Amino acid sequence: MTEPGSNNQTPQRRTLKQVLLSYFYWTYPRGNFHYDVLVTVILLFIFVTPHLWNYGDKPSSATGPTHPIKVEGNDGHGVIISVQAEDVNMPADPTPKEVKKALRVAIEPVTGDDVFVEHWETVTDAQGKISWKVWAHR
Repeated sequence: MTEPGSNNQTPQRRTLKQVLLSYFYWTYPRGNFHYDVLVTVILLFIFVTPHLWNYGDKPSSATGPTHPIKVEGNDGHGVIISVQAEDVNMPADPTPKEVKKALRVAIEPVTGDDVFVEHWETVTDAQGKISWKVWAHR
């Protein structure tokens, strides 16, 4: 028997569509079961997808130089980079375009991949070792 003035209505069950829409619009208060479900789904996405999805952000497989690379400023016009000839993978009888590409690859560990090689020359030190002197800028 119900007392007069009491509201004896059972809560209305929500449809799956209503639940999904409330998840999409994030309508649940903090500490609620559904709020915790949303946070768990987000954390799972953050920590699991890098193992399942290839984002293409792998480190470069190219090995770095075996000799030190010397970098000097060029009076605000870029940089002058000295790199040992042994660290430059130069093809036999290269064209200027191939030389430019090989030098750019050789100096990439220091400058990054966003660099423009202006010109270059070979120099020989007192011990007779050949190195490349590269003028470059961003």
